[in-house]
Amino acid sequence: MQLKAQQIKLSIWRTLLRLMPLLLMGTLTLVTFWLVKKNTPAEKSAIERVRLHEPDYIINNGALSALNESGNTKYRVLGKKVTHYDDDASIDIETPRMRLFPPEKSPVTVKADTGHLDGDLTILDLIDNAEIFRPPQVATATEPARPRMLARSSYFKVLINDDIIETDKPITLEQGLSVIRSTDGGVFNNIEQSMVLSGQVRGRIERVQPGAQP
Repeated sequence: MQLKAQQIKLSIWRTLLRLMPLLLMGTLTLVTFWLVKKNTPAEKSAIERVRLHEPDYIINNGALSALNESGNTKYRVLGKKVTHYDDDASIDIETPRMRLFPPEKSPVTVKADTGHLDGDLTILDLIDNAEIFRPPQVATATEPARPRMLARSSYFKVLINDDIIETDKPITLEQGLSVIRSTDGGVFNNIEQSMVLSGQVRGRIERVQPGAQP
C-alpha cells in the first residue's frame, strides 16, 4: 500500500511538472492583460463624448477681425454672444454680422439670427433670416456705378478664404428696383460683387436711370 501511494504521488508530481509551462504561460497572460487594462484609459461612451462639446469661454458683444496681406481689414465678425468650444475650436454666434472689405469696392455685410464658425475659421454658416447687403456704389475710374443689392435666404454659407457666399435654399434678390427669386439658391462672388442664381428664376427687372442710386 505504501508503495502504491508513493507511485500515485510520483505520478501527480510528474503531471504537475508537465503542466508547469502551461500554468506559467497562463499566469503571465493574465498579468499582462491586467497591466494593459489598468494602463489603458477607459473608452468614453457616445453620450460622454457629446458632453465634451462644452464651451470654454463666452464673450458678450464679441468681435473677430482678420487682415489681408496689405495690413488692411479683410473681414470682421460681430456677435451679440460668442461661444467658443475647446474640443473642436468652433464658435457659435448669436445674431452674427460679418463685414467683408474687398479692395476698392463697397464693403458687403452678411447677417443672420444665428451663426457657426468652424475651428479653422474658414466657413461661417448663417442660419435663419440670412441676408447679404451691398450699399450703392458710385462710379469710379475702374468700376461702374452699382445700385444697392439685398439677397435674402434661410441659409448662407460664407467660404471665407474663397470670398464666396453660397446657398442651395431659395433666394430673393433685390438689386436697385429689380426683384428676382430663385428656387435652388445661388453663389455670390465677393471679389466681383456679382451673384449667379440657380434653378427656376423669376422676377421683375427694372432699368435704373443714369445717376440714380436706389
